[in-house]
Amino acid sequence: MREPGHHRHHRHCRRALARLMLLPLLAAAATLPATPPATDAARERMVAQQIKARGITDPRVLAAMEAVPRHRFVPPAYQARAYDDTPLPIGHGQTISQPYIVALMTAQLALERPMKVLEIGTGSGYQAAVLAHIVDAVYTIEIVQALAEQAQQRMTAMGYDQVAVRHADGYAGWPQQAPFDAIIVTAAAAYVPPPLLQQLAPGGRMIIPVGSPFGVQRLMLLQKDADGAVRSRDLMPVRFVPFTRQ
Repeated sequence: MREPGHHRHHRHCRRALARLMLLPLLAAAATLPATPPATDAARERMVAQQIKARGITDPRVLAAMEAVPRHRFVPPAYQARAYDDTPLPIGHGQTISQPYIVALMTAQLALERPMKVLEIGTGSGYQAAVLAHIVDAVYTIEIVQALAEQAQQRMTAMGYDQVAVRHADGYAGWPQQAPFDAIIVTAAAAYVPPPLLQQLAPGGRMIIPVGSPFGVQRLMLLQKDADGAVRSRDLMPVRFVPFTRQ
């Protein structure tokens, strides 16, 4: 008959061994990127708390923001923060914009089907995906080749066939596909590029941050009248990455 102390000794050894075996697993887990939160619920909270609560009511914009899985447009290391109220880095000195700003800029364009939209500054493709839920065709230009290629692959994998991605200098726009019913620029320019205004259809709208890349810029909404005259309105101060050229 074994003494009770003998059983306690063996149980202690087994527990110690289990702890030692668990340590490498914990170390490995610490090196993995954080997993995203329950994404459907996180998107619903994002729309309710960051967008609706700030006065954006366009049902098409709200539906698009709820539909697009933002966590698929950020690097793995930032997926746990994909639905936070903040821009996030996507590499190459670029960012994915704060969800509220994406929704605000989209709402200001007053989009509907079957419009055709030009975007300057594809980035990860998130803004283009949001637009694709509202209009029939999205043409988007990215100057960083690696980002353009990644965005095109992402659009194809996610089934956004109505989005065309081009690696080019966005200053010149996309004249082969002009005119556009709306143009959205997601990088700060010192002034509004004239080729983009030329490619904006009569009655169309353009939204663009204008100002120094080293200071606060102004988010400007431009509207082209039927006779070609352009009116502009200053919406708010913003901070965007600079509009770069080749």
